[in-house]
Amino acid sequence: MRISSRDLAMTTIFAALYAIGVIVLAPISFGIYQVRVADALLPLAIILGVPVALGTSLGCVIANIYGGLGLIDIIGGAIANFLACLLAAYIGGESFTKRIVGCLVETLTITVIVGGYLSVIFNVPVETGVSW
Repeated sequence: MRISSRDLAMTTIFAALYAIGVIVLAPISFGIYQVRVADALLPLAIILGVPVALGTSLGCVIANIYGGLGLIDIIGGAIANFLACLLAAYIGGESFTKRIVGCLVETLTITVIVGGYLSVIFNVPVETGVSW
């Protein structure tokens, strides 16, 4: 499989944007309740596809290494971003309704995966980790 230089550049840009967005806002990015402003990049997967999924996943790995919550957060966050972006890209189409549904599926995917493992990391009930 050959990756175009355009896709590689977009992947790199999204990785950097995501990592910087999470690290700069570290006080609200890490903890049982996480506000990740950088997650606003995720819906762009509906329009731009796989480079966004790969870039935000790689950026999540970088940010979560910085965040220090451990291997489960590093791997789990990257998987959550990748899966959420792929699902949104698959669901979101040309219509406004499909794009909204794609965004909702992204949010739900991140909430369930990340919230689930944060409840393990912080040793709190799963309901606490997956609250919106």
